[in-house]
Amino acid sequence: MSPNELVARETKEWLGKALDDLGCARVLAGASHEAGALYHFQQSAEKSLKAFLTWHDQPFRKTHNLKELGDACTTLDPSLETITASAHALTDYAWKLRYPGDPYVIEDGETAAMVELAANVLAEVQTRLPSPIRTE
Repeated sequence: MSPNELVARETKEWLGKALDDLGCARVLAGASHEAGALYHFQQSAEKSLKAFLTWHDQPFRKTHNLKELGDACTTLDPSLETITASAHALTDYAWKLRYPGDPYVIEDGETAAMVELAANVLAEVQTRLPSPIRTE
């Protein structure tokens, strides 16, 4: 397998995981498991951005920080700035609702807004990748 084929395969795997997380989040949200849904929305956006960086052969560290990942993506494609700046709102869901401590109260409409945001991150990333790489 050539290096280009390896990059394509790895990019497609990241996108597949992003799509899986988005699907899981939608199921959880529909079952009123908003905390789990918000976590998976964050994961979907994170994996979408990592797919974009992978396609462009840009290394990234293990992080859940969507601002850091988004900044790296906009360096490669400034047209992603609007969506990556918005995606940063998802960052805290990687930990905010997953551990004990000060309770976080999910506001009305918050989950619905985050499903749209996560879906838009995935969609925007995919429009900037070749068709054979994209997920359904």
